Amino acid sequence: MLPPFGAELPEWDATQSRVLDAADELIRRRGVGGVTIAELSRRSGLSRPTVYRSWSDADDVVRSALLRRVIRILASFETPASTRAGLVDDVLRFSARFRSDAVYGRLLDDEPEAFTRYTLQRVGSSQRMILAWLATAIAAAQEDGSVRQGAPQEIAVMLLLIAQSAVLSHGTVTELIDEEAWERELRAALDGHLRP
Repeated sequence: MLPPFGAELPEWDATQSRVLDAADELIRRRGVGGVTIAELSRRSGLSRPTVYRSWSDADDVVRSALLRRVIRILASFETPASTRAGLVDDVLRFSARFRSDAVYGRLLDDEPEAFTRYTLQRVGSSQRMILAWLATAIAAAQEDGSVRQGAPQEIAVMLLLIAQSAVLSHGTVTELIDEEAWERELRAALDGHLRP
């Protein structure tokens, strides 16, 4: 169970979960362009009206599927970090899990424009969930004295931007910087942003 990081967790019932499972499969196999209400209905074994009862269109389903995957990644962290070092470690672990996720990894590798549209063009539910997680850890690390003072939510926004930019650009810089150096430099950027 995801700890109460300060963001309300959505819940999906068994029927909705079947649709989201179908969306995951379609994104992995065909990309977001392959996600249509007709295909979601066919793959989930549910009628189109049943799908429309929960979502307005295929784009809405994709956003819910991506949010569910973020929640699962966050749930793999048992408790928020409470020190700067722990927070930086967690952001790097989150980035690695995010990049290796079957759906997000597919978008990053094959459809960076779709990744940008769904994760960077507006602050949606997934980003708000991550920001709540980060802000909780930042506040705890401020109490510890290892993170600079300031509004945790504001610091979290820039921390997320740094990590998102690094993750999105990872594939384009592999000829310039190896994995070890990429992680080292991202660690330095995150630590520098948080340091008192």
